[in-house]
Amino acid sequence: MASFVLERVIPAPPEDVFDVSLEVDLHLQSQSSRGERVVGSIPSGRLGEGDEITWSARHFGIRFHLTSVVFDVDRPHRFRDRQVHGPFGAFLHTHEFLPDAAGTLMRDTIDFRSPFGPLGRVVDALVMRRHLIGVITERNDAISARFS
Repeated sequence: MASFVLERVIPAPPEDVFDVSLEVDLHLQSQSSRGERVVGSIPSGRLGEGDEITWSARHFGIRFHLTSVVFDVDRPHRFRDRQVHGPFGAFLHTHEFLPDAAGTLMRDTIDFRSPFGPLGRVVDALVMRRHLIGVITERNDAISARFS
């Protein structure tokens, strides 16, 4: 399985960064360049333990649907979401919020696997990792902007 970690310090308390990270509207705003929208479940508000949501977005010129479930919620320290239906062979996003002298160290750990075995591993190494880093960075930019 491929993975990467992104870290960013946000000038706000962990509780505030944690809460904003679960806002559906912030996620949609952060992914507006991909035409992201909610096509199932909660159309807005804040996600919580056990919530499933289906996103629709355009990546590589193709519209994809991805249903994820939020779990392992431990406010304000951590939550995780994973794909339950969608284009990946596997997708797990661990969100961590650690106290920092300047506010909160926000850490995103992404573990993913494209389908199609060896071909998927090549796609992950050559294309998907870089693409997902861009997606998560845009999301983190929107979270940072909320506290600027």
